[in-house]
Amino acid sequence: MNILETYARVAGEEVLDQLRQLAKPLQGMNVVHVNSTAVGGGVAEILTKLVPLMRELDINASWEVITGDEEFFQCTKSMHNALQGNQVPISGSLLRHYEEVNADNADKLRSTLEAADFVFIHDPQPAPLLNYCPNRKGKWVWRCHIDASHPYRPVWKFLQPFVNNYDASIFSLAAFARALPHPEYLIPPSIDPLSDKNIDLELNEIDAVCDRFSLDRQRPLIVQISRFDRFKDPVGVIRAYRLATKFVPSLQLVLAGGSATDDPEGKIVIEEVKAAAADDPDIHVLLLPPDDHRTINALQRAADIVLQKSTKEGFGLTVTEGMWKGKPVIGGDTGGIRLQVINYHTGFLVNTPEGAALRIRYLLQEPDKIEEMGKKAKEFVRENFLMTRHLREYLTLMVALLHSAVDRIELG
Repeated sequence: MNILETYARVAGEEVLDQLRQLAKPLQGMNVVHVNSTAVGGGVAEILTKLVPLMRELDINASWEVITGDEEFFQCTKSMHNALQGNQVPISGSLLRHYEEVNADNADKLRSTLEAADFVFIHDPQPAPLLNYCPNRKGKWVWRCHIDASHPYRPVWKFLQPFVNNYDASIFSLAAFARALPHPEYLIPPSIDPLSDKNIDLELNEIDAVCDRFSLDRQRPLIVQISRFDRFKDPVGVIRAYRLATKFVPSLQLVLAGGSATDDPEGKIVIEEVKAAAADDPDIHVLLLPPDDHRTINALQRAADIVLQKSTKEGFGLTVTEGMWKGKPVIGGDTGGIRLQVINYHTGFLVNTPEGAALRIRYLLQEPDKIEEMGKKAKEFVRENFLMTRHLREYLTLMVALLHSAVDRIELG
C-alpha cells in the first residue's frame, strides 16, 4: 500500500479519486519547491510530505534548499519581522548581500529551475531567484507563508519588484495578500495526520514522555509547542500561567520547541524565556530537536489545553496539531489562528496574558467544556486542514496555470 492509499482511512476514498483526477494532466511534469531550511518550522514540515505525495501521483517533484551565511539569515529574519509589521530597517549592505547570496544559489540551481514546468518559491529568502533564471520555461509561483497584511513599507518596497515578476502567488489568508500584478491564490497550510507528530499514540508512550520530563499526570497541564520566537510570545505565556495559578495552584506549564536553522534570534529568545521562568519547578522549558515529533505528539496529547499565544502568526500549524488531538486551543487573536480557532467553539481567541489566564481558569473548571470543544476542534481539522486538501489545492492551481487562457477546464 502506498502513502496516498493510507489517507483513505482518514480523508475518504473519494478524496483520493479527486487527487488522481487533478494530477492526470500534470503527470511527468517537473515541479521544484525551494525554501531556506530543511528542518524546523512549518514550511519544511509541509514539504517533507507534500513532495513525496506529488511523486506518488506521477509528478516529478523535488525540493531544493538554498544555502546562506549568518549575515544572510540575519537579513532574512529582519525581513520576516518587517513583513509582519515590525519597523526593522535593513542596511543597504545587508540587502546587497541578500541579493548576492541568491545569485550564488541561482548559479547552483539554474539548470534545475530553468528546466522545471513549475517552481514554487517559499517565502522571502529565495524570492530573487527568478531574476537570475532568464531562460526559464515553466510557471513560477511565490508562496508567502507570512502575515504580510501590514508590512514595514521600506522592506516591502525592496522585496516587491522581485515578487512582481512571478506568474502567480499564494497566501494563507485573503487578509495577508498584497496587491500584485498577477493571479493570487489562497491556500491555508495543513498537517499530515499520518506523521509521527499526529498519529494516535498508546497511553504508555504518553506516560513515558511525561515521566521523562517530570510531568505529573494527575495535575492539570497546559502546553505551547513553538519555535522560540518573540512573535510566539512565550514570555506572555509564562505570565498567563502565573496569573492562572492564583486560582489553579496545581497547574503545570510546558514550553517546548527549538529554533529553525534560518532563525538567528532563537538563542536570545530562549534565554529570555529561561529568565522569565526563573526557578519555578512547574514551568518546563524544553529544547527539542526538530525531528522529535513523537515527543511533541505525546506532550500535546497529555495536555488539558493547548496554547498558541502568538502576537503575529502566518498560520500556526501547532494550533491545527493541538486541535487534531482533540484539545481546545487558546490562541492569539491574530493571523491564521483566527481561521482555526472558532471562538467559544474550538477554543478561545485572546489578546493579552490576562485574557489567556481567564480562559485557562474557565476551562479547567469546566471539564465537560474541554471535551466538547476538543471534539469540535478535531472534526474542524478533518474537514479543513489535512494534507490531502492542501495537495488538492496545489494541483488545482497548477492545472489552472496550465490553462490560464481557457474559460473552462474539463478533467476526464
